[in-house]
Amino acid sequence: MTDFDVIIIGGGPGGYVCAIKCSQLGLKTACIDAGPALGGTCLNVGCIPSKALLHASHQFHEAKHNFSNMGIMSGSPKVNWKEMQLYKNSTIKQNTQGIDFLFKKNNIKYIKGHGKLISETEVEVEGESYRSKNLVLATGSEPTSLPNINIDEKLIVSSTGALSLKKIPSTLAVIGGGVIGLELGSVYNRLGTDVTIFENQDSIIPDMDQDISKNLLRILKKQGMIFKTKCSIENIKIIKNKLKIAYKDLKKEQDVSAESDIVLMATGRKPYSTGLGFSQIGGKTNKNGLIPTNENKQTNISTIYAIGDVTDGVMLAHKAEEEGIAVAELLAGQKNKINYNNIPNVIYTNPEVASVGLTETQLKKINRAYKVGKFNFAGNGRAKLVFNSSGFVKILSDHKTDRILGCHIIGPSAGDIIHEVCVAMEFGASAQDLAMTCHAHPTFSEAIKEAALSCGAGAIHS
Repeated sequence: MTDFDVIIIGGGPGGYVCAIKCSQLGLKTACIDAGPALGGTCLNVGCIPSKALLHASHQFHEAKHNFSNMGIMSGSPKVNWKEMQLYKNSTIKQNTQGIDFLFKKNNIKYIKGHGKLISETEVEVEGESYRSKNLVLATGSEPTSLPNINIDEKLIVSSTGALSLKKIPSTLAVIGGGVIGLELGSVYNRLGTDVTIFENQDSIIPDMDQDISKNLLRILKKQGMIFKTKCSIENIKIIKNKLKIAYKDLKKEQDVSAESDIVLMATGRKPYSTGLGFSQIGGKTNKNGLIPTNENKQTNISTIYAIGDVTDGVMLAHKAEEEGIAVAELLAGQKNKINYNNIPNVIYTNPEVASVGLTETQLKKINRAYKVGKFNFAGNGRAKLVFNSSGFVKILSDHKTDRILGCHIIGPSAGDIIHEVCVAMEFGASAQDLAMTCHAHPTFSEAIKEAALSCGAGAIHS
């Protein structure tokens, strides 16, 4: 039996980052993962491949619609789906090989196989036992479906299957108007598929800022996507290689049907906590399968910690990474506290959406007086020259102190420029602090400065 200071079960963003940090801090570390390669859902069948296809489809759209406006005559571009898939797979391989290299560099024992807890300090993998002072569960999550709808990854697919379809479908029905559904729907819409989004609630991305939600809906509709909100999916039947979707229009209280070549189930994800043996050794999970933890990410078993999607909170790779680092530092005798109010959320549609902190709805609910600073990208020179000026930046600050409480962006490179506000919020900065900071011209981030100015006397270019 091999002894370690810490064993991490799961090699996704939370798990592999935790392993690297543990080793850097002098802990003898092992990481167990049953996947085809390190990196978990994010690198293999999630964040990275989806962004590769989003990037490729965006370039195709630019070549088709905007190149000629810049004097680039490229003829009629065509999609080679096989080559696009090879490009996607190449990006995955580069990233997973990078983690392999980092594991070797940091002397981390990589144990390939399914890990099962057999005690508070022992894990069994393929019949062999490993012992550790502490264990970290970083097993991630898996796609969910709806009752009586089985995902076969051929006609009815999860996000995993949607990334590797054999051909670009003529029609695609997406069940769920959240992040995954909108991103993958955008990919196929730009590649020529007729995309329809079915959402149970009366708006898409309902947890985000409502101005953002309304504007993204308007923009995506203009791009050709069809939206059916306030509808409940009853069943999906396969009829002669076509999918018939029966749903109820909750607005009109009518039973309706639609047809599609492919259905993408984007109804959310659930924690992957079964089969770990955690419950069998006294570990507690809630009714949804989430593993409850204290502020140090410690479970009810003192030697076992849990991070990422298998615990409460938003299911984001960067949130899992932060938790992995925090647990590693804790195990090494250091202190680390995560500010969960300052974790950005990004949707990689075109335009991108990014959000951090509180929304207006949340501020109203807690009766917090606030100011709104808003600036449209229509007044940003850089946004105009890349044909992406239909969005805005909105900054929310405290009515009295001017301290930044939240920021919500829809526009070019929103996922990159949001971090300026994240840093400002981490240091308790005011909107005026951002407004007084010189921003290079011409950049997208000038819109941040202008929105901050709008919290005071007013923006310059508005």
